[in-house]
Amino acid sequence: MLYAIIGQDVPDSLETRLTARPAHVARLQALQDEGRLILAGPFPVVDALDPATAGFSGSLIVAEFATLPEAETWAQADPYMSAGVYAQVMVKPFRKTFPA
Repeated sequence: MLYAIIGQDVPDSLETRLTARPAHVARLQALQDEGRLILAGPFPVVDALDPATAGFSGSLIVAEFATLPEAETWAQADPYMSAGVYAQVMVKPFRKTFPA
């Protein structure tokens, strides 16, 4: 089943986010290599592809996991959690409708 993982950043976390990013991206790459990653990316604080020093307010990951607890465990182990980038993470079942 697909799950949406929504991470909410703590304020002013850009520097910490950039430091933890390589480990975060490596985990996403592993999901992609397994064919389980649908999409992933950050929410810019400002309306721009590159928010510069404004940074990001969080992230969205949509990926396939066997169960909700498995998705929650994966999300809690994210380097952004252990580094203190995310204030909280929400995991919800997701049903993709479009594109077909």
